[in-house]
Amino acid sequence: MPIAGKKIAATMQNGVVENGVCSSASVNGSHDVWSSNESDSSSADHLVVMVHGIMGSAADWKFGAEQFVKMLPDKVFVHCSERNGSRLTLDGVDVMGERLTEEVVELTQRKPNLRKISFIGHSVGGLVARYAIGRLYRPPKNENSEHSSPNGSEEDPRSTLCGLEPMNFITVATPHLGSRGNKQVPFLFGVPAFEKVASAVIHLIFRRTGRHLFLNDDDDGKPPLLKRMIEDYDECYFMSALRSFRRRVVYSNVGYDHIVGWRTSSIRRNSELPKWEDTVDEKYPHIVYEEHCKAYDAEQCEPTSVENDGSDKLEVELLTGLSRVCWEKVDVSFHCSRHRFAAHSVIQVKDQSVHIEGEDVIRHMIDRFLK
Repeated sequence: MPIAGKKIAATMQNGVVENGVCSSASVNGSHDVWSSNESDSSSADHLVVMVHGIMGSAADWKFGAEQFVKMLPDKVFVHCSERNGSRLTLDGVDVMGERLTEEVVELTQRKPNLRKISFIGHSVGGLVARYAIGRLYRPPKNENSEHSSPNGSEEDPRSTLCGLEPMNFITVATPHLGSRGNKQVPFLFGVPAFEKVASAVIHLIFRRTGRHLFLNDDDDGKPPLLKRMIEDYDECYFMSALRSFRRRVVYSNVGYDHIVGWRTSSIRRNSELPKWEDTVDEKYPHIVYEEHCKAYDAEQCEPTSVENDGSDKLEVELLTGLSRVCWEKVDVSFHCSRHRFAAHSVIQVKDQSVHIEGEDVIRHMIDRFLK
């Protein structure tokens, strides 16, 4: 390595420099990525928090994190969360969300130059991020005087997340409507008997997280957690936090994702799933459909026949609640890819050597990212 490169690495907490990107791993396994150019890294004030899925690790977002820094070197500092690594992802969405909340608070305290924040969550990581932002949210000062700064200084009159401006909230193949509905978990083949058995035994495999995903948790008589998360509940500002972001985006696999179905990841009814065709866009060959969905009030929701739509009542409530904010919906297809049966991992480029076909999805994400 050139002397200049060694000097930069030494001044950046012993980070490893490669291809203009500096990265370091903490004791608990989290992975930070930033530009190796000192002037770029010093001006980067946008924290991007990447959250992995069930049984995952910070390494799952390695490719995505490096691409963000390479393309936005003077804008972003990327943190790949690992407070919920491996089997800790079975402890429940709320427990994981609390850990992520603590992780983000500690990070922002170490880096006082940060001004903006975005979240990108894969699979269950998207739900964990939704929980965490509800805990990190601070209402505008004029709405809640109790949230004044502890040191007596003036607080930003706008709503913030841990004192930072919310920018992008992005989920990738995340089961926003849970996993118990008809064909929400494709490997169960939409067979009602299989789905009922899965709902009854899922906690034996995925423990508390499984109960949250199949909407059969009952904590002290409270509604299922995912239902609580479509409103501001107790001390958690779930919907206010989600609404505070300048944009919200869901990336969804239209097929071959055997873990998370298209409907639950794109927050749609069966009747709302679009007809898509092979893309002719050479830059994003796997992006097959995009739409901007406006927010609507509960009164605007058209009544839906649960039986005809393949949805249950609770799933419709989740969809209705989440539709009160606008979303950008991006549909992805790997039906012609060599590793299409691993679409759940390809869409994230979980392993660069195997899942690189999803690179255009990451590029699409970066190109539309609000800096």
